[in-house]
Amino acid sequence: MSAVPEPHSPAAPTDPTPPAAPEPAAPAPASPAPALRAERDHLAASRAALRAMRDDAEALDITDVTANWVNAEVLRGDIEQRVKSLADLAGTPLFFGRLDYLRSLDADGESGTRFYIGRRHVHDADGDPMVIDWRAPVSQPFYRASPTDPQGVELRRRFGYDGGDLTAYEDEHLSHLTDDERARGAGTASGSALLQREIERPRVGPMRDIVATIQPEQDEIVRSPLGETLCVQGAPGTGKTAVGLHRVAFLLYAHRERLARSGTLVVGPNSSFLRYIEQVLPALGEMEVRQSTVADLVAHVEVRGVDPTPAARLKGDARMARVLRRAVRSGVRMPAESLVLVRGSRTWRIPAYEIEELVRELLDRDIRYGAAREALPQRIAHAVLVRMERSGEAPDDRVQAAVARSGPVKAVVKEVWPPVDAAKVVLRLLSDAEFLAEQAAGVLSEEEQKTLLWERPARGVKSAKWSAADAVLIDEARDVIERTPSLGHVVLDEAQDLSPMQYRAVGRRCSTGSATVLGDLAQGTTPWATDTWAQALTHLGKPEAVVSELTEGFRVPRQVIAYASRLLPAIAPELSEATSVRESAGALEIRPVGAPEELAGAAVAACREALGHEGSVGLIAADARLPELARALTAAGLPYLSPGEETSAGMRLTLVPTSLAKGLEYDYVVVDEPAAIVSGEPDERTGLRRLYVALTRAVSGLAVAHHAPLPAQLSTAAVDVRTR
Repeated sequence: MSAVPEPHSPAAPTDPTPPAAPEPAAPAPASPAPALRAERDHLAASRAALRAMRDDAEALDITDVTANWVNAEVLRGDIEQRVKSLADLAGTPLFFGRLDYLRSLDADGESGTRFYIGRRHVHDADGDPMVIDWRAPVSQPFYRASPTDPQGVELRRRFGYDGGDLTAYEDEHLSHLTDDERARGAGTASGSALLQREIERPRVGPMRDIVATIQPEQDEIVRSPLGETLCVQGAPGTGKTAVGLHRVAFLLYAHRERLARSGTLVVGPNSSFLRYIEQVLPALGEMEVRQSTVADLVAHVEVRGVDPTPAARLKGDARMARVLRRAVRSGVRMPAESLVLVRGSRTWRIPAYEIEELVRELLDRDIRYGAAREALPQRIAHAVLVRMERSGEAPDDRVQAAVARSGPVKAVVKEVWPPVDAAKVVLRLLSDAEFLAEQAAGVLSEEEQKTLLWERPARGVKSAKWSAADAVLIDEARDVIERTPSLGHVVLDEAQDLSPMQYRAVGRRCSTGSATVLGDLAQGTTPWATDTWAQALTHLGKPEAVVSELTEGFRVPRQVIAYASRLLPAIAPELSEATSVRESAGALEIRPVGAPEELAGAAVAACREALGHEGSVGLIAADARLPELARALTAAGLPYLSPGEETSAGMRLTLVPTSLAKGLEYDYVVVDEPAAIVSGEPDERTGLRRLYVALTRAVSGLAVAHHAPLPAQLSTAAVDVRTR
């Protein structure tokens, strides 16, 4: 790898000491200094090398390489994915940092003291690296080296970009900082103006990767081993979603072949959220990670109904797993007659008591219903073969297989271990009071059984008005019958809102793999939201998982998170209050109005003002108030999007119901009528949690428009809150 002379350019900020309020790095002058010009030359050469790598992949000739057309199609698909992963995305920096080491890291003693760190590996025509993938071990010090632990790094350089153009750089001399420089934060996130600028860059469009701004505590989670299941409790703005996605990217880099066989999955709370995050992994070169909601995972029936809250809560209770297991196995019955099998000139008889012993043995082994049903004819056939051998015959495996497939054996199996359909089992449980009472005895009370039963029993599976909770029950029953295939790794985001039965549904899909569980207990807004991560992880089947807490925020401004955190004592007193590394305090404004008919106009006015700034704007309101606000926005001539739709220069305003706000972020947020958000939930605690979510979606500024009194926790005036 060619070495670039160490630059000392007045056009690039080399003093790591930040200003009181970080300002964007100044664009390079018309005639850049040699150091900056050298870095631009390396960027141009790296982009040319990436294009050459892509051209080489496209030019691969696989004619007569494979043995058959099936292998050829698989290979062709692999090449197509390789070509896609080598795309040079417009406006996305190819590298964002550089490491200069005190000495060579190469085992052979060759020069290797300078590395450019980027989103993917790029090499030149000779195979020498020009950009090192951020996931490679040699890149780790870019994220973890510090003044107290430089890890052999003499200089860490961060680059500033305007679109795809390299405009500035910033140096941190980690190995020889003065005490005064350390005291001022040199070598840390708070000491980097370029890092601050990247964090605060306007968020128009879908979620971006954070590969250039990963902090040490985040990097530790990202690079955790594949075999470890991690639970990340993260306050708003701590980057937990990004950390989970980057962990998937890292694991695919470190365990490519293994995860290619077993698969990976990202589970989000809703489709709007998935659309918002869908570009992160492709930007990192990972094209094959599946994304889904829990509802999509268990979509075995069409969901057309909605449960009352008590029924939904009960259907999500982990005790339902015991009821379903009993219900599935309830059809197993002991044989009433012996098996009589005629084979050739001989008649073989297996008495009923012996078949009963085989059935009870399979029941005691507690294997899947379907697997046991497949094993039973083989067990019966083996009993017949034992009798054949005792009579002097010498049957082989083919004889046993023929006996197992014979009509009499099939008839016995159908009688004692009949086939079952998961949906039909659940339908019967919810429609037949007597059947439910039998299966729920000692598990659910009579009152709870009444809560589960449908008022109008359905005639069949297709005509039933299944709810989302019913679909989860069917998924559980299916797993009792046949094992659900397991993936290598699953990322579960916004996990605090899942019911125990939903945790079990996700856990089945990583039963032999690992998981990254992401969430915030303070943002739990469902009636069945988890109280502790220990409970959630037990239901997931990963009780041994390590729980890490992220409290240092990078997204939500200091003033905004402090305001929202006033709600924590009421909604999650056990959690630590989040802090923010943001130098910018952020704008926070409270807009009271005197009459309810003025409220929508105040919210629209706040949106119009926010649109005067660069970046995205989200108007977040109680679901019930959306029609009124939509009419007001239309009357004001302000076009708007729905959550998850990609913003653009012409469409930067999104109208967001609070039910879909979780996980999303906007540069400027207008929260409409907090009292309506709180009262729209079943209880005050859930309502305050929903409000907490809405208040913490802001990246640069927050305005709160209200007519009704604010919740008591927010009504206390503060000197740093602007009120109109």
